[in-house]
Amino acid sequence: MMSTVSAPSAPLRLQLSRAALQHNWRWLAQMSGSAICGAAIKANGYGLGAPAVMTHLAEAGCRDFFVATWAEAEALAPLVDGLALSVLHGVREDDLKVALQGQARPVLSTEQQIARWRGAGGGPCDVMVDTGMNRLGLDWRSDIAEAVRGLKIVTLMSHLACADDSHALSVVQQQRFDEIAQRIPAQRYSLANSAGIMLGADYHFGLTRPGLALYGGVPRQEAAGMLRQVVTPQAEILQVRRVLSGDTVGYNATFTAPKDLTVAILNIGYADGYLRGFSGTGTVLANRQALPVVGRVSMDLLIVDITSAPGLNEGDWLDIAYDLPIAASVAGLSQYELLTGLGQRFERRWI
Repeated sequence: MMSTVSAPSAPLRLQLSRAALQHNWRWLAQMSGSAICGAAIKANGYGLGAPAVMTHLAEAGCRDFFVATWAEAEALAPLVDGLALSVLHGVREDDLKVALQGQARPVLSTEQQIARWRGAGGGPCDVMVDTGMNRLGLDWRSDIAEAVRGLKIVTLMSHLACADDSHALSVVQQQRFDEIAQRIPAQRYSLANSAGIMLGADYHFGLTRPGLALYGGVPRQEAAGMLRQVVTPQAEILQVRRVLSGDTVGYNATFTAPKDLTVAILNIGYADGYLRGFSGTGTVLANRQALPVVGRVSMDLLIVDITSAPGLNEGDWLDIAYDLPIAASVAGLSQYELLTGLGQRFERRWI
């Protein structure tokens, strides 16, 4: 009889809060007013694990979900029953076989995609109109009515370029989309992302599509203090060691100990998404006590000064400070990068 050996536990993990995720969606749904509130779960649920994110948000009442590619849609196929799933990057020739199965809708953004969908006998779809971002979508100045003639459009949508600040382009895009929505028949219309929701009712239309804010990111100051942190990286101490005054620490000797220190070596690094921008600036928490990152972040390892926290030992777990707005400011990264860059070596634990 063959014996089975269980896989070893991961020495780093993400502690993920279902309650915080659901709270954030409910707050965004409230802020969306009369509009339905959906959820962007592309990039593997912004790094948290799309199947779990979809399940928890559906439990909270969300029914409309958005991914980027058909591979992402296929991974969620077992969960789609009773829900709506849209694929933001349209439909290529290689995607047609999966797309025609009807478990998700393509968001068509070019005349070629529309022709491809028509030619294949495709059914209900979404359509993206570009109103000034110059990314995906039919140009707002083109004959959109002719381009989409005969399509069964569920959601006609556009995307705001500058909703996270006070750029005048947001007003221009809203006005352009409002005019288009009055001419192009669809079951509903959608413009606002997380930041767009904060801009008010004129931007909500029939459906909002938050992403970042669901996961604890703060897209605009109006949301500060209202959203809860969803993800906390945690890493195990691999070694505790003494560093003598004058010794250097880490690659390129960028840190010199000003006195005798005790440091902990943690199992996390830039290969896990904890990038070099945190070198000498990041913070680790031991029972909420802040401990500084010293030296450069390595590919797989992090060095932390634990002198002020005696009693920490090899095998102990520490929290990585990861409040998204604060961490983004410290590391010089965007909140989106902090989320979507979280690596596959983390064990993802929902609590």
